[in-house]
Amino acid sequence: MSIYDIEIGTAKGERASLAPYQGKVMLIVNTATKCGLAPQFDGLERLHQTYKDKGLAVLGFPCGQFANQEPGDNDSIQEACKINFGVTFPLYAKVDVNGANAHPLFDFLTSKSKGFLGTKAIKWNFTKFLVDQDGRIVKRFAPTDTPEKIESHIVKLLNAGAQV
Repeated sequence: MSIYDIEIGTAKGERASLAPYQGKVMLIVNTATKCGLAPQFDGLERLHQTYKDKGLAVLGFPCGQFANQEPGDNDSIQEACKINFGVTFPLYAKVDVNGANAHPLFDFLTSKSKGFLGTKAIKWNFTKFLVDQDGRIVKRFAPTDTPEKIESHIVKLLNAGAQV
């Protein structure tokens, strides 16, 4: 099974997959609007605006598992992200990223890319997974790794894809 085969939900409750992003670099992030790290939305949006036409897809997956810092439903999350942070990159349906109800996408991501000290579990909001144009997980970034800090990794992947 590849990452492109995993079913995801849209914020409007429809079924979707990551297949439309095949051939693109993806930055997949578990987000939360009430988190102290929420200012990262600004950096994520800047990455989206800067590189979307060069092959980057920033994809947000809201999650309320960490201190309930994403208390809203899909509609209120979309509105808060747009109004408070100017988010235009895709935000999908709210998911769990850990535990028995973890979304299959995050099971896949965490099984292929372990965290600090080899742990599978996601520790907090704004954990980021960088996926190459072929659907391979290249790197997992900690919640405190800002979008600005990981930009060079994205550029490197985008440039590698341009040479193929």
